[in-house]
Amino acid sequence: MENIHKIKNFDSPWIIAHRGYRQKYPENTLAAFQAAMAAGAQMIELDVMLSRDRRPVVVHDDTLERTTNGTGAVKDFTLEELKKLDAGSWFEPRFADQRLPELSEVLALAGGRTRVNIEIKAQAYESGHPPDAIENQVVAMVRKMNLQDCALISSFEIDFLAQIAAMEDPPAIALISHTPASKRIVDICAHLKVFSWHPDHRIVTQRQVDRMHGVGLKVFAYNVDTLEDYGKMMDMGVEGVITDDPLAARQWSRAHMAA
Repeated sequence: MENIHKIKNFDSPWIIAHRGYRQKYPENTLAAFQAAMAAGAQMIELDVMLSRDRRPVVVHDDTLERTTNGTGAVKDFTLEELKKLDAGSWFEPRFADQRLPELSEVLALAGGRTRVNIEIKAQAYESGHPPDAIENQVVAMVRKMNLQDCALISSFEIDFLAQIAAMEDPPAIALISHTPASKRIVDICAHLKVFSWHPDHRIVTQRQVDRMHGVGLKVFAYNVDTLEDYGKMMDMGVEGVITDDPLAARQWSRAHMAA
């Protein structure tokens, strides 16, 4: 774990586009990621699950109903079947051409242009950790595309992070949390050499930020979608915000620095 990657050229605060430019585009689609990059986001965030034929697919929910015209569990469909679904019309009819992207498509889009936060969904966890487990596939893909210095792999599931941290020369990892971090969690993060902690912004306190900074972690808060909340996070020393509106967040950043 001594060689765990740290993302290069870190210049906070970061604006991290939550599932792409989710405020104005259908989430987790190539259109949303392209728009987020055009808006100047320093990082795009995405979610990944496995298809029935065990291909990493970019989708947040473990079911299809909310963000596609399909029904049922993502894991019950092959990649070919998933790629036939309309992943945009639910948002606006003009996005009817959008499909669920493969992880490789998004990494190719972002490669060399922006950083990528890949959230491995806890629903994809497999206790047996087979060779083609999702965490192994994600790390292999990051390495194959030479993105170790601009990729961050995050999860609510600590065991995912432990599996990755135990790999030789692993990419940077992050723990997501919707509850305050206990001393045990802080100690685990320090032991695993976690790069950053991603808490719900509503639970962030100065004490929590200071504890994480004390063990060398950066703090990226989600979902920060108002100027007021952005200012609160910056005043506590948070290094980045995960937001549905990266263009507005860039404006908040300029306003906060000018204040």
